[in-house]
Amino acid sequence: MLPDFSNNWDLALAVFVMPLAIQWWAVWYPGAEPGGGSYVAQRMLASKSEKDALGGTLFFNVAHYVLRPWPWILVGLASIIVYPQLSDIQHAFPHVPKSLIGDDIAYPAMLRFLPTGWMGLMLGGLVAANSSTILTHLNWGASYLVHDFYRRFLRPAASEKHYVLAGRLATILLFVCSSAMVFLLDTAKDSFNLILQVGAGTGLLYLLRWYWWRITAWCEIVAMISSFGISVTFLLLNKTSMAVPANRQLALTVLFTTICWVAAAYWGPRTDEATLMDFYKKVHPVGPGWKKIRIKLGISDAEATELAKHDNIPLALAGWSAGCAMIWSALFAVGNLLYGRTGLALALTAVFLVSATVVVRVVNRLWA
Repeated sequence: MLPDFSNNWDLALAVFVMPLAIQWWAVWYPGAEPGGGSYVAQRMLASKSEKDALGGTLFFNVAHYVLRPWPWILVGLASIIVYPQLSDIQHAFPHVPKSLIGDDIAYPAMLRFLPTGWMGLMLGGLVAANSSTILTHLNWGASYLVHDFYRRFLRPAASEKHYVLAGRLATILLFVCSSAMVFLLDTAKDSFNLILQVGAGTGLLYLLRWYWWRITAWCEIVAMISSFGISVTFLLLNKTSMAVPANRQLALTVLFTTICWVAAAYWGPRTDEATLMDFYKKVHPVGPGWKKIRIKLGISDAEATELAKHDNIPLALAGWSAGCAMIWSALFAVGNLLYGRTGLALALTAVFLVSATVVVRVVNRLWA
């Protein structure tokens, strides 16, 4: 996991330093949104109770980060042995156009070693995963455009039949626009980098919105538009001689997007004061960011501390740290077990058990 810092600093910066220093808090990524997001929230809201939602989310993190990656990792490592060079893939698949031969084709090339029945199951799974992702985003995007924008601001009094038609047209529009993006992308890595770039700078906003009353829906809209705009700009520059290194793109996008949404927080439309007061009375958010609203409600600092005593931030941070240790130790314990490094696997398993115990105790304390 640790890169060579002495001989290849650029790679170390991109794959190790940037994710640890900036990416985890500054970048929105599907299923791993700082401050919470709709990918996970929609599952939590479908749970029968708050405790079930928490348990399901913890299980999701173990299944998603510990169990699911290893089949991908092992197949990827095996492909380096089976196809040491791209020319080996070209030789194995002579009918594939040379322009399509790249590093990201190694994984599908490994499918040839599956028995016929397993290959059919694998292909069916890939088609289902691809279709579900595309359909989810088309429906999700159409609901944003029609329900949250068109119906609210442009045609608030139309019939339901009209909105259904608008939803269908919005779905087609999104499909055409997203398909056009294919011509700007050369590899799967390009699309992955674009997703990171588009979400860069929005993560901090999604964290701070719980602790600062000035952050509004307009701040989120400005952040999304600005990060998308600069990401597409970098994507176009990469096709020219003015290409910017990926790690610099991420840092510049975070800086630019943060400046935009902070400006919107100070000079953009404000959330209705009555709504802010109702939110405070229901949630009791902690920290100095809500002091102005507390003063308007006539709540003293002592009363605010009493109201928010269930939000034990130090204890929550301890649980967060233990949760990270639990997931990563379990991930590497499984890997070392698969590689036959029994001693290291047992040591990491012990770390997993200790950190998992801490997580359970923290959850029980916060729940009480």
